[in-house]
Amino acid sequence: MAESGNMGKYLDRDIVNAGFYPQLVSDVVRDALDGQIPSSHLVHLETHFDQTEVHRHVTVLALAGDIVQITHVDDQSLDEDGNQVVAHVSTETVPVRNLTSVTLSYAYRQPQNYTPDSLAAEVTLMMSWTGSHRLDLQPAGCSDPQCEADHGYTGVAAREDVVLRISAEADGQQAVQDAKEFARALRRANTALSGTSHS
Repeated sequence: MAESGNMGKYLDRDIVNAGFYPQLVSDVVRDALDGQIPSSHLVHLETHFDQTEVHRHVTVLALAGDIVQITHVDDQSLDEDGNQVVAHVSTETVPVRNLTSVTLSYAYRQPQNYTPDSLAAEVTLMMSWTGSHRLDLQPAGCSDPQCEADHGYTGVAAREDVVLRISAEADGQQAVQDAKEFARALRRANTALSGTSHS
């Protein structure tokens, strides 16, 4: 749920529902918020498979007044049996006025059947503030299938500090709606503080 409710109680509930070291995540987020009460939040859990290992990562975004608090927690097994596990935590506090971009990308299935009540199949939320870049590179080529020359690389440099992909199939339709609402709240706060609109 995007709205945090009375004293952030929905934030606690959503951290518990994510099921990823909820007490640890909740305590870290509360400590990072330093007494501020969030008005809107987003909790996103990702699971990655690496051969025989399963890795999980939770991102918590909490909008509180004129800051957005970003918390990342993931775990790592230190032995083959998985008996020794360490959780890696990072928190960052970003003034909302420093956001240079809040972008929400949508994906709709069967767009030829779109109606005003059609729901997005997935959304990608991107937030930028430091100007860091993500590079997606691939070998460049040409239209000659016989050409063996080295054409270097081509790619895209995207400015983004946080990128979250939320899919209705993987995360549920409510998670997609929550991501949209959090993006709206973040845009409203950013616009109110900066006096300009961002993409």
